[in-house]
Amino acid sequence: MFETYPKVVKLAIKNFPLPNHKFARQAAVAALAADRQGKFWEFHDELYKNYSRLSEEKIQEIAQQLGLDTAKLDQDMKSPEINAIVEKDLRDGQEAGVRGIPTIFINGRLLRDRSFAGFQAAIEKELAEKGKKKE
Repeated sequence: MFETYPKVVKLAIKNFPLPNHKFARQAAVAALAADRQGKFWEFHDELYKNYSRLSEEKIQEIAQQLGLDTAKLDQDMKSPEINAIVEKDLRDGQEAGVRGIPTIFINGRLLRDRSFAGFQAAIEKELAEKGKKKE
């Protein structure tokens, strides 16, 4: 999508740790803490690869595997700022009606068809309504 709409599409990732997943909240906090060391996406990807095996030990293992400063990661995971971001994202998601993940919105509208064609149609509709071009 970014190649097709380089100047009008922006991605915003929000955390929505599911209550039935014991380590979802901790994983969200850890990914944001990893971001402080420039490794959000790498950490995020490893968390998703290991979602069914997440534990405190697995989070530390991923951090070591990615060459993170684990002491700094632990400190940042306790940061009130990072924890507040996760809480705000969760509240925002609940208010928007998010029930599971992934959930995708385009300009506040829930995207049901998550195929490339679905994304494209929703983006084109938004652009047409706003009288903008895709560039």
